Amino acid sequence: MESVLNKLALASIALCAFSAHAQLNKHSESVADYAVNNYQNAQVHTLTNLVSFPTVNKSEISAPQNPDFIGFKALLKMKAAELGFDYQDLGYTVLIGMGEQKEKVTIVTHGDVQPANPSKWKQSPFIIDTSEPGKLVGRGTEDDKGAIATALYAMKAIKDKGITLDNRIELMVYLAEESDWGPLTEFMKTYEQPKYAVTIDASYPVVVAEKGWSLIAPTFDATSPQTDVYVSNVTGGAFASQIPEDASLTLHNASAELVTRLKQTAKALKRVEFTFDDQIDGTLISVKGMSAHSSEPESGVNAIAYLAELFKAVELENNSDGQLIKFVNQLIGLDIYGKQFGEIAYEHDFMGPMTVAPTVIERDGNNLTLAVNARRPMGKEADLLEQQINSALTQWQADNKVTLANVKTTIGTPMLLDGAPHAQKLLDIFKHFTGDQDADFVSIGGGTNAKLFDNAVSFGPSMPGKRYTGHSEHEFITLEQLALNLRMYTAMMIELGNM
Repeated sequence: MESVLNKLALASIALCAFSAHAQLNKHSESVADYAVNNYQNAQVHTLTNLVSFPTVNKSEISAPQNPDFIGFKALLKMKAAELGFDYQDLGYTVLIGMGEQKEKVTIVTHGDVQPANPSKWKQSPFIIDTSEPGKLVGRGTEDDKGAIATALYAMKAIKDKGITLDNRIELMVYLAEESDWGPLTEFMKTYEQPKYAVTIDASYPVVVAEKGWSLIAPTFDATSPQTDVYVSNVTGGAFASQIPEDASLTLHNASAELVTRLKQTAKALKRVEFTFDDQIDGTLISVKGMSAHSSEPESGVNAIAYLAELFKAVELENNSDGQLIKFVNQLIGLDIYGKQFGEIAYEHDFMGPMTVAPTVIERDGNNLTLAVNARRPMGKEADLLEQQINSALTQWQADNKVTLANVKTTIGTPMLLDGAPHAQKLLDIFKHFTGDQDADFVSIGGGTNAKLFDNAVSFGPSMPGKRYTGHSEHEFITLEQLALNLRMYTAMMIELGNM
């Protein structure tokens, strides 16, 4: 405890509400064992059914009107009735509760998922794949449908055993966490803040700080004579919160010597796989990296960044595609901390460095928009950061004789708690069930709905030191992890239910 407080003191934050270590409730371990012994298979079955609904939000239809979400909610309603819990459908938000107590513990999850490219999965991403021993592969298994299934059976185990709680347990399932926080922000204006809130949409041991999701999105719109070396059809990425696995472009008017040189450069870039395919009008160059959640760019291999790196020493015509490649090379490169992007890079003593990653390219005719996803810690004012971004963009345009068609900038708000009375209790639970006595409070690059609550911390479901697979094209959760989560979430509900 002392070490993390020292860290936080460096950040001028006093987490004084974190109490000393405490013993767990006498029922916590036995009910946790009961939950796994009786409901491990049931939570796998429920997770399989939850994943079967492709709950990807679409711009043309709201979640409450989307048939996939309607079916998903119908399943939740059926499970709530089957397990003996109350159920409220509030449009974008579902509440599943246990108990009539005045004060409550809110367990925060989400039922929507990011898109998935079916070609990158052994079978449909919305059918659980069990071909890898010990793993359940499918979109939403780790983010966040696995946690929903686990929470339901943790509640059921406590109900079965007749454990008396001082606080109501309320599972909140939001349906647009991956795309639009607006409806939940509005909902929270009338939702009574719980005594304790825990999001189960992040990682262990206990998350007390989250970086702010930020975006820099320049739009390129330029033409060139096409008489010299130029590129076209630049593509890459799937969505803004995923490190891109694929990127490609077509190279035109390149000499055999240049193509040979590029192939030699490609061989030296060991972390990715390049392919060169001769076309009638040029050479199609593709790169294969590895997808990851954009909050952890170090866990992936950025295909867009590596595609740009290939052309670092090549003079390209200044069309939209060439400008984008040059932009990535000069302002981002293979660095993930924004060190090439003017003066925007900085680091917080506890939350770590800001990360910066190009994530997806969108084309509208000749317009190319590049999404650059940044995760911002505490330590620099939003106004200053935006000023530094604009300054870097202005300088880049002047240096390269480029006029960007548009720039969209979003500066997200980071969270660092200065009071969470239940944080130490959750840390005690983690230490107890994992045996990791060195576990401590942590900060993450991702952002959860914890930011909308007064004192929410995050508790799992991903283990520290392991690659987070949510948002990747190989998302999975292990059976072992599901069982451990069920133990810890059962204990969490008993402990917080009686605090």
